[in-house]
Amino acid sequence: MVEKIKKAKQKLRSPSAFTILFVVIIVMAALTWVVPSGLYKTNEDGDRIANSYYVVDKERTVTEEKDGKKEEVKKHDQQGLWDVFTAPIKGMSDKLDVIVFVMVLGGFLGVTMKTGALDASLGALLRKMKGKEKWLIPILMILFAIGGTTYGMQEETVAFYALVIPMMIAAGYNAMTGVMVIVLGAGTGVLGSTINPFSTGVAAKTADVKLGSVIPIMSIILVLCLIAAIIFTMRYAAKVKAGKYKEDVRYKPATAALDMTNVPKFTGPRKVVMSVFAITFVLMILSLIPWGSWNITLFTDMFEWAAGLPVIGAVLGVVHSAAFGDWYFNEITALFLISTIVITAIYYKEFKKEGVFPVDTFIDGVKDILPVALIIAVATGVSVVMTNGEIQDTIISWGESLLKDAGGGVVGVLAYLFYLPMSFIVPSSSGLAAATMPVIAPIADLVGSSKEVMVAAFATASGLINMMAPTIASLMGGLALAGVSYRDWLKRSAPIMAVFAIISITVIAIFGAL
Repeated sequence: MVEKIKKAKQKLRSPSAFTILFVVIIVMAALTWVVPSGLYKTNEDGDRIANSYYVVDKERTVTEEKDGKKEEVKKHDQQGLWDVFTAPIKGMSDKLDVIVFVMVLGGFLGVTMKTGALDASLGALLRKMKGKEKWLIPILMILFAIGGTTYGMQEETVAFYALVIPMMIAAGYNAMTGVMVIVLGAGTGVLGSTINPFSTGVAAKTADVKLGSVIPIMSIILVLCLIAAIIFTMRYAAKVKAGKYKEDVRYKPATAALDMTNVPKFTGPRKVVMSVFAITFVLMILSLIPWGSWNITLFTDMFEWAAGLPVIGAVLGVVHSAAFGDWYFNEITALFLISTIVITAIYYKEFKKEGVFPVDTFIDGVKDILPVALIIAVATGVSVVMTNGEIQDTIISWGESLLKDAGGGVVGVLAYLFYLPMSFIVPSSSGLAAATMPVIAPIADLVGSSKEVMVAAFATASGLINMMAPTIASLMGGLALAGVSYRDWLKRSAPIMAVFAIISITVIAIFGAL
């Protein structure tokens, strides 16, 4: 009997990310039939106006502008079977810039891997750290956390899987360890957002409080959660090295494993290639940090100077670009494409000797990462269904009504619980903050709490869901790259997620009672 049970378990396979996401889309489509449709009035920037929610009929006539002409069309909020299948397609359209970035990134990594430079550099690093590989974990997690707490590094982490996963496997760990390093590292940074303009920045502004007054509570949460995350990941890694958790390795990672028994030589051309590789990632990080939010004008001044150069600025196309801090996926995609060309030029002689065609290698890299791009599209389809069904605002309104009856000592905790499902329904942290803070923040004053506590409740709850929800495209895409099933990720990360929630609720409750 025991043997039969074991064989049955072995035959059972975790549902793929696509299956999970399609189920979520179907559930959300079903909810559009039973949850009332409703909307908030919006201002000129498209932000919801507090206390302006109103119910709308699920079937009604609305006026839409098409080709410059206003037309009356029949609108149906209920999402049916056709909508379920078109949602991922519309999701691909909505996330096209991210998807193109992922595909170009795949080509960039394909060309870089073909040079052998990445294997050579990682091999050299691991040989130097022989016996001390475990210290890579806290170092990398702290770096990712800095990115998360300062500018909300999340979707950009997809670019780091090809570097971290092979490194962790070569160090004697597994792909799950690499996922923990990236997701828990950057995730705790986002959860404990101190100056992240896309999370606490938007929330503080819409709550009408100074960002500096939110930093103390967020700093405490950040430090406690990051320490817990590092300890948790290092303990897991140590057990993996001792031969445990072999069941976590079910699928082959999309990123190539590093063979430490056959590491390429770290030659001169490969060192130059790795220099370009490293510079590319540094430039990407610098370009995405919103320097203007902190009144740092260095990059803006440099850009304006370059764009103002006679003839040269126009020839280089600088006038059609943007300063560091204003870049997004279109610009960083171009950066990786340029770096691919530079690496190809550096290694061209070696490619020619080996009979390698760089364009074919680039296309092969794109093919390898295509499933990740598709997962991002399907994950975005969940939001498409909810938005078209117009149930997001209704659920937000319900939550706000419940919070108004809370007392000062518990309102922060209830706000945290409110934001957990809200962060699932509205994956955009800045969008959720702009939608709810104008209503949620004043509730704190009414019940004798502080707006800072409400901002912290929003940021920590949103950050927690970003590490768990299947609607988070970067999480699902990263798991696909690592070859880790979503079910296994939830199973292994559940204890630390519970710790994050306990830390957040405790700190929020203490500050709420002060």
